[in-house]
Amino acid sequence: MKVLICSDGSEQADLAMRLGSAIAGACEAAVTLLGIIEGQGHSDAILESLKRGQAMLQDKGVQAELITKAGNPIEEIVRRTTESSFDLVVIGAARKEQRGLFWLSSKAYKIVKEVQPPVLIVAGKSLGLKRGLICSGGKDYIDDAVHLTGRIARGVGASITLLHVLPEPPAIYAHLPGMQENTDWLLRSNSELGLNLRREKESLESLGVVTEVKLRRGAVLEEILGEIAEGVYDLVVTGSALSHGLRTYVLGDVSREIVNRASCPILVVRSHGQAGESRSVLRGLWERLGSQRNPGGRRQNRGSR
Repeated sequence: MKVLICSDGSEQADLAMRLGSAIAGACEAAVTLLGIIEGQGHSDAILESLKRGQAMLQDKGVQAELITKAGNPIEEIVRRTTESSFDLVVIGAARKEQRGLFWLSSKAYKIVKEVQPPVLIVAGKSLGLKRGLICSGGKDYIDDAVHLTGRIARGVGASITLLHVLPEPPAIYAHLPGMQENTDWLLRSNSELGLNLRREKESLESLGVVTEVKLRRGAVLEEILGEIAEGVYDLVVTGSALSHGLRTYVLGDVSREIVNRASCPILVVRSHGQAGESRSVLRGLWERLGSQRNPGGRRQNRGSR
């Protein structure tokens, strides 16, 4: 694994440096520490930050390459990730006042949009990684995120929860039991959703990562944020998609809100497909659940005798 840890000399960058160093040490990664000097008078703080990061990595047995550049942080990070291949980019991000739609630094959004590798955004304090949450859309576009998170979790000894949110069932199936009660059945089923979630779970467990699958039902964003609050996670993993017609990446509405509202580090991984369940797939799932509850499958035709 190759990791790029970026610093602008700020306190938040130091927190990102600490978390990135912990991951790099646990995963025996090759590390590049990149310090970016935006203006005069900042060079000393950045050099001190890089030296602290280098010392942390040396304590973990990791030798790091130190690079300092003067210029625009976004352009320098994009240039570095273009010139050399990285598996992970770690950045610190300051939060704005919690008003309006976008609470995170615009620089963090632009970095996520412009660079190819996954980006770990460290906003707020992080005390380590023990529990991670992957927001799974139940499709194979999340496979890259599952694999990378599994490597990190194996290294740091973290457990992982795979979360999938389904909308409320149509009224005709409202009699069905709560979705939480059907997780085991779904994982044993041959539905597309069941097969994909089972594959994701098995992929993580093959790396020695303790994994559980959770299903919630309702509004996607509301349920994800509810799970984050209830589960007290140290890391949340979400996806971003390639913008149509442009060679840039964008955060969808749900991912953007997760990044803004979650109080723990967020790992944003490229998605190579479209999220979301089609209505026909969902309808098929509810019908299968319904047939499980009513094995006889009787129909009542009130229009004829």
